[in-house]
Amino acid sequence: MEGVIAANLAAVRERIAAAARAADRPPESVTLVAVGKTHSAASVREALIAGQRVFGENRVQEAQAKYPELRDEFPDLVLRLIGPLQTNKVRDAVAAFDVVESVDRVRLAQALAREMEHSGRRPPCLIEVNTGEEPQKAGVMPAEADGFIFECRERLGLPVIGLMCVPPLDEEPAPHFALLREIARRNDLRLLSMGMSADFEKAIRFGATHVRVGTAIFGARDSGG
Repeated sequence: MEGVIAANLAAVRERIAAAARAADRPPESVTLVAVGKTHSAASVREALIAGQRVFGENRVQEAQAKYPELRDEFPDLVLRLIGPLQTNKVRDAVAAFDVVESVDRVRLAQALAREMEHSGRRPPCLIEVNTGEEPQKAGVMPAEADGFIFECRERLGLPVIGLMCVPPLDEEPAPHFALLREIARRNDLRLLSMGMSADFEKAIRFGATHVRVGTAIFGARDSGG
């Protein structure tokens, strides 16, 4: 798989650069987050050898099992939590991740603030917005986003630096990207984590600073993950 992952990474990076140039943006304004969920540490290591340094994981436990040895070998590795976070996993998440992208409710924000105060470790946070208002999906509702961002930043003192979204699978993603961009603009937030393997080029057109790509790099998810 070594050559395949390296080739896939090169192809994705070129697509990111082309999409950025088409949007009159410098290619380096977009960070590729390689999503390693359900893929082995060996696969992640191949990506690291190929020069990739920023990774996203959905689950705290999987990250705890996979990344300590990789961090020893590649100390500049950056790990972002992109999946839902349970409050009972907050301590582990703050310890394991460099960025938490999925802050989506007051109780979680309060737990993160307490743990950051206790541990002294303050990973930057993104607010997850449920742009499609899907009842089964995590994320704060768009109408409540401004108030929640204020609560997190001003009352709880969380280091909120941006927003993230996962548009509905069966809808055109462009309006969702535009909505996230507008919420970020009016709250003076600069980071936009949006766009995945199927739509990251469109997300870049709407201002994505981070695109989360798994399948296009690692292939289909490993079974049993």
